[in-house]
Amino acid sequence: MYGDPGYFGPESMMWKVNKEITVLFGGARALLMHAAHPLIAAGARQTSFYQRDPWKRLIRTLSLQNSVTFGTIKEADESANRINKLHEVIKGKDKVTGDIYDALDHDQLLWVHACLQLSSLYFYEKTVKKLTDEEKDQYHRENMLAAKLVLIDKDKMPQTHNALKQWVIEFSQKGNNLLITDVAEDVKNIIATGPVPPHIRPIWPFISFMAFHTLPLEFRNLYGIKQKKWHKKVLSFNLALLRTTRPFLPPFFRLIPPARWAKQRITKNPNLQFREKSKI
Repeated sequence: MYGDPGYFGPESMMWKVNKEITVLFGGARALLMHAAHPLIAAGARQTSFYQRDPWKRLIRTLSLQNSVTFGTIKEADESANRINKLHEVIKGKDKVTGDIYDALDHDQLLWVHACLQLSSLYFYEKTVKKLTDEEKDQYHRENMLAAKLVLIDKDKMPQTHNALKQWVIEFSQKGNNLLITDVAEDVKNIIATGPVPPHIRPIWPFISFMAFHTLPLEFRNLYGIKQKKWHKKVLSFNLALLRTTRPFLPPFFRLIPPARWAKQRITKNPNLQFREKSKI
């Protein structure tokens, strides 16, 4: 091993799961879950990120995960520090609920973290292979380090993957915790129609369909997503197609670029920097 393997390295569950290109579908699904939380939506409204550059806001959900997973320790710390600095000024009173939103609030940070973790593991299991409870808990423990980098208190987090999933379920099913706000409508429209870069545009309808129709029931109801029998059949077919074709694909089509670059860094080119190859 030549270059810095970062916080995790190639033997970790973080590398194993996050390197798969189909796990990127989880980013769009997670973004819909994020926006359904009115206080997360309030923070997004303050920054006007969705209106100014919706694609940049979409991939930012994944770029931090990728830099923390596949970057050097220095690169991971720098990425987390940039996010933490941005979060310092995102706070105020939500005009919809009247509640206080704060991008550094523990539960609000945990919601963002949890939705992405659940979505990433969902697509990994559906398109690669099932994981044991031990493997999911290992991923969870490793991801708790990533959570700590963005100032989530590890001691206040659910301590297993299933406990984290239950925390999301209980929050989602309680009262009016989930709401369709103007921001949620914006995110719904972005996921449905873009705008996306030209190289993503041909496959975006596929990603959009997967994002909407793999949402938990509470979120589908909230967004008005009607799932008929043919939707379920198309979803099952697409997931099965991805799972069965994956073993035959070369790494260029199967693994995300940051994972391939990280492998180059630790085996061939120790000076390769994540930020030089940061685009999805």
